[in-house]
Amino acid sequence: MEASFIVNLHYSVLFICFFIIAAALGFTTDLIHRDSIISPLYNPTKTHWEKLNDALRRSTTRARYFGLSDSRAMVGSLVVPAGGEYIMNISIGSPPVTLLGIADTGSDLTWTQCKPCVQCYNQSLPIFDPRKSSSFQPIPCGSPICSSNLATSDCNSNGDCTYSYSYGDKSYTYGVLASETITFESNSFSGVIVGCGHDNGGSFNEEGSGLIGLGGGELSLVTQLKLTIDGKFSYCLVPFFKTSLVGKISFGPEALVSGTDVVSTPLIKKSPSTFYYLTLESIEIGNVNLGYKESRIKYAEEGNIIIDSGTTLTLLPQKFYQDLEAEVKKNIKAEPVDDPEGMMSLCYKSDRDLDVPIINMRFAGADLELKPWNTFIKVQEDIVCLAMVPATEVAIFGNLAQMDFLVGYDLEQGKVSFKSTNCSQFQS
Repeated sequence: MEASFIVNLHYSVLFICFFIIAAALGFTTDLIHRDSIISPLYNPTKTHWEKLNDALRRSTTRARYFGLSDSRAMVGSLVVPAGGEYIMNISIGSPPVTLLGIADTGSDLTWTQCKPCVQCYNQSLPIFDPRKSSSFQPIPCGSPICSSNLATSDCNSNGDCTYSYSYGDKSYTYGVLASETITFESNSFSGVIVGCGHDNGGSFNEEGSGLIGLGGGELSLVTQLKLTIDGKFSYCLVPFFKTSLVGKISFGPEALVSGTDVVSTPLIKKSPSTFYYLTLESIEIGNVNLGYKESRIKYAEEGNIIIDSGTTLTLLPQKFYQDLEAEVKKNIKAEPVDDPEGMMSLCYKSDRDLDVPIINMRFAGADLELKPWNTFIKVQEDIVCLAMVPATEVAIFGNLAQMDFLVGYDLEQGKVSFKSTNCSQFQS
């Protein structure tokens, strides 16, 4: 991913001034859990437990996809938008057309379905027609970005650069790369590279129209807007059981996480660059500190876990998880029960209040004390389970563990910061 990211975009002096103003002010927009009653993806025909178990299944399948060889096409989320958990609205084009998708830190390319459709899945929102956008400019095959490994390096009959992504559930999108205007509420940015998908299929949800990539790769929105937003973005995830509330995602100076109670841990650069790698050194339960381990090593190497907004559960190496589960069992004076869905490893009857131990995640330079709703999840009315499971491919710090924390990414300083926060306070 060392390819130059030079695209022939000619900005006016006025637009450059706007960029400077936007960078100084920053911007914030809503971040809504996909199963919230105020979410456009809300499905009233599914019970709370059905939706929850759908999310848990997506965690394990998504983890397997993340563990695939680096030779795959540029990474994207597992299912779009069903493979992620929190959604955001942006607009694309001039005049702007709504793009609704998962805010996904595990994906790069932002794309939407486009007319004319060779094959498009059904969607409720109007399909974007690039012929009606005055700011749409296809990327030519001769562009440096097209000759890099960020695209397929193929050309269509018009000489436009094409892309082709396939996802873990065999969903796919194929189309052209283009320079286009992206709008976050009242803040517009020209010359953003997006995907215009003319051939898309698989398990995509008809309420969504694409994906919003917030990963660390060259094509992600945060990388493309890096200078404008000073390399900073943050989010505050409202617990999913607070179904009528929204969280916030901020970019630029507004995304700065500060205060005496902020803890920070380094971002580790590894391949693929899409993912945000952290170093988990140990997990503390009560007075017992469990050192990170996996089958091939017995110490915490740098960048051993991915922080991901699109994965629900936290996944840990098998050996490390076994030590964790054994210690949790020692601290809970109740008899474990089986998960009826067969997905969770450690569950208890919840017909009475459980005395749940405090769990601290010890990242390099940052100790994170998790709340009970970060570590245990009610999977049925009378059953609660540990919201951590053994990983078969890659370790992931999921979004349940991140709820009610202000999580800030500083790509300039190379760190992720955490601040315990009541995310429900950020209401419109």
